[in-house]
Amino acid sequence: MSVITLTIDDTAIAVEEGTTILQAAKEASIPIPTLCHLDGVSNVAACRLCLVEIEGSNKLLPSCVTTVTEEMVVHTNTPKLQEYRRMTVELIFAEGNHVCAICVANNNCELQDMAVTVGMDHSRFPYRFPKRDVDLSHPLFGIDHNRCILCTRCVRVCDELEGAHVWDVAYRGAECKIISGLNQPWGTVDACTSCGKCVEACPTGSIFHKGMTTAEEHKQKDKLAFLAEARDRNQWTK
Repeated sequence: MSVITLTIDDTAIAVEEGTTILQAAKEASIPIPTLCHLDGVSNVAACRLCLVEIEGSNKLLPSCVTTVTEEMVVHTNTPKLQEYRRMTVELIFAEGNHVCAICVANNNCELQDMAVTVGMDHSRFPYRFPKRDVDLSHPLFGIDHNRCILCTRCVRVCDELEGAHVWDVAYRGAECKIISGLNQPWGTVDACTSCGKCVEACPTGSIFHKGMTTAEEHKQKDKLAFLAEARDRNQWTK
C-alpha cells in the first residue's frame, strides 16, 4: 500500500493510503475532539466535533471519515473550529436534559469532559427541556433518553461487534431517538444478548447498569476496541 505525506498543524506526517485524518492525527499525537468516534467500530460523523480545516477547501470536513490525500494541509484547532465546537457542545446540552448532579456517569462522562475541552461554561441557546422517557424494562440495564446525544455508538457496537442488531435510530429532527427492536421496550427484545457492550460504548449516562447511583457508572470503552481487534485476529476461533 502506498504512503501518503501530509501536514497537520505544521507537523509533517506519513501514513498509509486510506487512513483518515483522525487516525493520522492520532498517530502524530495531535488531539482532535470527538464524541461519536469509538475505536473498533465504523465512523459515521454524527457529532461533528472532529471538523477540521483543509487548505484549498471552503468546507469544514469531519476528520473521522475524510481520508488523507498527498500534500494535504490540515488545521485542527483554529479559532473558527474552536467556536464551532463550543457551539456544538452548547447545542447538545440545550437540546436534552443533562442534569449532571444526579447522573450515574457524573465525573465519568465524555460529554462533561468535552465541555471542559471546548471551554463551555454556559449555553447561549435556550434549553428545550424535552419530555423523554426512561426504559427500565431490561433486567440488567436501563436507557435514559434524556441523556442520549445520538452518537449511535450503541447501534454500531451492537451491529458490528455483537451482531445482535438490537438498536436503531427512529423518527426525524427533534423527535429523533434511539429505539430497541421494532420500537419495543428493551426488555422484550429477544435479540438482546445482555452482553452490555452498548453500556460500555455510551459516552454519557444514557445507557447504564441498573442499581448504579450518582457518579457510580464507570465505562470501559477500551474493552470494545480490544474485542474488535481480537475478533479480527481470530484469537478465539481456533
